[in-house]
Amino acid sequence: MPGREFESVCVHHILDGLRFGLSHFSRPSRAAVIYCPAPDDPPRIYDPQNLLRGHEPRLTEVYLDDDGWRGTRPADSLVRCLRPEEDHGLTLSGLIGFGGRSRSMTYQMWFTEHHPDLCSVGPTTRWLEYAVNLFSQNCEYKNVLNLDAAEFLLQDLACHAVRDYLVDERGQILGMDTNLRIYPLLDAVLGVSKTREEGAWARGVIAFVEPGFLDRLDFLLRFPELERPALSNHKHVRKLMQAVESDDRFLASDGGTIVGVAQGELPPATVLADFRGGHGFLSLDRDSVCSFSDGDFHSSNRQPLLVHLEEALLEVDLSPTDRHDLFQAVTRIVNDARDQRHGCSVVVDLGLEPLELAGQKLEAPLDLRREGALEVAVGLSRVDGALHVARDLRLHGFACLMDGLATPGENRARGARFNSAIRFSARHHGVIVVVVSADRPVNVIQGGVELTAQCEWVPMPGTPRPPTLRQWVNQAIV
Repeated sequence: MPGREFESVCVHHILDGLRFGLSHFSRPSRAAVIYCPAPDDPPRIYDPQNLLRGHEPRLTEVYLDDDGWRGTRPADSLVRCLRPEEDHGLTLSGLIGFGGRSRSMTYQMWFTEHHPDLCSVGPTTRWLEYAVNLFSQNCEYKNVLNLDAAEFLLQDLACHAVRDYLVDERGQILGMDTNLRIYPLLDAVLGVSKTREEGAWARGVIAFVEPGFLDRLDFLLRFPELERPALSNHKHVRKLMQAVESDDRFLASDGGTIVGVAQGELPPATVLADFRGGHGFLSLDRDSVCSFSDGDFHSSNRQPLLVHLEEALLEVDLSPTDRHDLFQAVTRIVNDARDQRHGCSVVVDLGLEPLELAGQKLEAPLDLRREGALEVAVGLSRVDGALHVARDLRLHGFACLMDGLATPGENRARGARFNSAIRFSARHHGVIVVVVSADRPVNVIQGGVELTAQCEWVPMPGTPRPPTLRQWVNQAIV
């Protein structure tokens, strides 16, 4: 296959695998690449889902008005990742980027979306690094039989991306000579998270400590060296988790065994696995790295994305204090419903006069600013029906029914709570309905439209050859 044709097929396979993998690790994700095969070639762009549209001025400044990005092509086949000073300050709002150079690809820079609920950009950046390496390697050897394998590889790299990020960060803290093995650690975290004890999921913390730092821990109890429970025995570790379900105690591990139960301060470069029932969080020195659930790692911090509610409240004639307090009250109710895994609906009534909703009335509206009142509202959210919260920061009713006529925005795959909110909000334009499903999704609905709906990005077919960056920019001008 000729070089140019192979290049076009290769970039399509790499980008599609990258997009698919990141969409499972995070939310639905787009990807794009700017690359230049030879030193004198013009920069080309492959952006089938318009991820980089809107950034034309910055891309023109960096790539078309200046040649400083070209640098020097390496003489061998090894890939050199771009150092911060080599990307000429190329930071694009809302995007994560990573680039490199090699003999087969003078320059390449891959981009994907920076989702607002990321625990850390680290694992996603490592994923982009894999794309850089695979693109260079395949362009070096030009074996079309390897392209499917490269695409499949990029589709399932969550564990490897998390591992590489932890290794890199711990290496910067402690140097390269570390003894804590990361792959067995990650395997144990997922294994314990999937293991029930008397029907209950694991709760508590396991601290994976660099073996040389174990003596720094304040042990409450310590197992004899030859009788320490193996970390690979997930059932045994799950049973031991019952000893650290509360307070500040944690299981201390050297990466191979459970050494004992400890408390207090942790030494540097400690990896923490915080189990919270059906899910948990992985962190390094208490800086969040990723979450885990359903037997896999995910980038999400699992916080409800109420950005759409916050933006809608900005359009309402409320004082900044009232707007903030109203948003915080709804957020508190939503967070509790998610944590307790029960569904609820909150009707945020922004009209000057509160609506009359069918449901349980109150003798006097409950002022949510009053001490203890918000906790009462949180408890009432467990009752079937919706909470009715007005712009005056008062709860006007609970167990409310939402009715309305059928609308095009309904989704038969969703339950009655969601579709009732669609119908009700279509009928009453002065309300915003926040719906929390028992299986965790949070939807913000206004005017019969789901504001939090995610666009399913359809992969685009490969092109004969991606256009030059200048052609792509000129298309936007036209």
